[in-house]
Amino acid sequence: MLLFITALISGLVLLLWSADRFVEGSVALAKNLNVSPLLIGMVIIGFGTSAPEIVVSVLASLNGSPGIALGNAYGSNIANIALILGITALISPIAIHASILHRELPILLFVTALSIFLIIDLNLSRLDAILLLILFVLFILGIIGEALKKDKDLLVEDYKTEPVEQVVPTRFAIQTLVFGLVLLIVSSRIVVWSAVEIAQIFGISDMVIGLTIVAIGTSLPELASSIAAARKNEHEIAVGNIIGSNLFNSLIVVGLAGFIEPIVVSQETLMRDMTVMGLLTALLFIFSFRFKGREGGINRLQGFFLLLIYALYIAYIIYGAI
Repeated sequence: MLLFITALISGLVLLLWSADRFVEGSVALAKNLNVSPLLIGMVIIGFGTSAPEIVVSVLASLNGSPGIALGNAYGSNIANIALILGITALISPIAIHASILHRELPILLFVTALSIFLIIDLNLSRLDAILLLILFVLFILGIIGEALKKDKDLLVEDYKTEPVEQVVPTRFAIQTLVFGLVLLIVSSRIVVWSAVEIAQIFGISDMVIGLTIVAIGTSLPELASSIAAARKNEHEIAVGNIIGSNLFNSLIVVGLAGFIEPIVVSQETLMRDMTVMGLLTALLFIFSFRFKGREGGINRLQGFFLLLIYALYIAYIIYGAI
């Protein structure tokens, strides 16, 4: 038992470290190839922070544990909004720009509603997965199209104002990228293996393990980047990071897992986890509105409320498992 717990913790630490190496190598290579800083920030970094969820879920499906794959994706979405934005808002109240309210948040609401609709029949088929993957491709193409149209963007401006970094040789960038990717796969295998073993010892479903330990562990990159953005008062980056991560999780993570192996969804998952994810997404949308006397965003009281919801949700899952 101690071996599996040690392996799980070590695997999560290695997973986060390897994801950082993967992002560093990707960004350095993209800069050397003169790729737009905006695309680096939104696409490459987006892939990088979601890489743990993607690799863990794919390997879980390949190993015949689709519950971990689905729980990891949707559990990460719940943790991103309730846990990460809650903690971030306590550190620094988050102001949400009107453009996010009018563009990104409606897309997230649509994708969340679609995710719930697709598993109402308690089954995520390959056809459902293909639909999610097609939407993901369209989403990425939309990001690239926006980047090519705009000459200025907050991420670009932030990039330009940073001190000039020493150029990383292309060969070293490729080595770092490949090294990070290999470690990412190895550490993900360790996480999946140890999580499944722990679940079997306690008689807990792999879905519960995916929703809790694995979901929180793979969401740590988003937590680190959101807190860093909040400290610099880069609120749009903090919120955009969470919205982008949830879109990646719902589309490519679930899409790849379901394409590899169709997933049978329990009634409990639909009624409990998908309901919580939907309500939290709607709550984020409501907090973003500018009501009379207050700016749109998440203040400290609302951040505490989000954390309370997450604590009650996790307590309910653990109570049900016990």
